Amino acid sequence: MKSASASISNARISFKHSVILCKEIRGKNVEKAKRFLQNLIDEKESLDGKYYTNASKKFLEIIKNAEENAKVKNLDVEKLFIKTAKADKGERFVRPKTRWGLRGREAKSSNIKIVLG
Repeated sequence: MKSASASISNARISFKHSVILCKEIRGKNVEKAKRFLQNLIDEKESLDGKYYTNASKKFLEIIKNAEENAKVKNLDVEKLFIKTAKADKGERFVRPKTRWGLRGREAKSSNIKIVLG
């Protein structure tokens, strides 16, 4: 089976939110997944009362990128589904000091990989 993939490293989104979205879109048709994520961004649909807009924007961007990769590989775009959606913990980095804060805040990131089949 042919596949196309796209990934992003150290995206500044919550690892917990990205795992929730991965579970939700895994196995779905690409068009349904894109529509679902767009509804989350527009706050028309919710998951347990939350919208996860920041994470949804990144996921939508990655899915569109993977779809373009599939077009380059001459795959049938209408029949594509999300074969694998995976999120891993990314690097931790320290955000800079502020004028009022004494020290910088530690921020986290996620690595996301999506494979279409």
